[in-house]
Amino acid sequence: QVQLVESGGGLVQPGGSLRLSCAASGNFIRIDAMGWYRQAPGKERDLVASITRGDSTMYADSVKGRFTVSRDNAKRTVYLQMNSLKPEDTAVYYCKMNVVFSRGTYYTVEDYWGKGTPVTVSS
Repeated sequence: QVQLVESGGGLVQPGGSLRLSCAASGNFIRIDAMGWYRQAPGKERDLVASITRGDSTMYADSVKGRFTVSRDNAKRTVYLQMNSLKPEDTAVYYCKMNVVFSRGTYYTVEDYWGKGTPVTVSS
């Protein structure tokens, strides 16, 4: 069983910063891509940022230059540093990981999601 636990969300004023963390636990070989998504009330869940095992990153246009995604493979953790926060960044933030399992003679990759951490940007 794999569990992802997010932390670091909360209430922050516009222009402020937050750092989200998401740690994975369980019995698996490794984690390939890791990512952060967000879902605002009444909207769909959208990709915010992602990072490959080789540290290649991509960002949604709306957060480029303000957010930074990083990972620590030894800690099985992905981070999202969020700076210059805006009210439109308000949402529940979810992490997602591509987890690799050994099945004997082959491997499988399965997606896991965290339960989400709320971020509210308001004065």
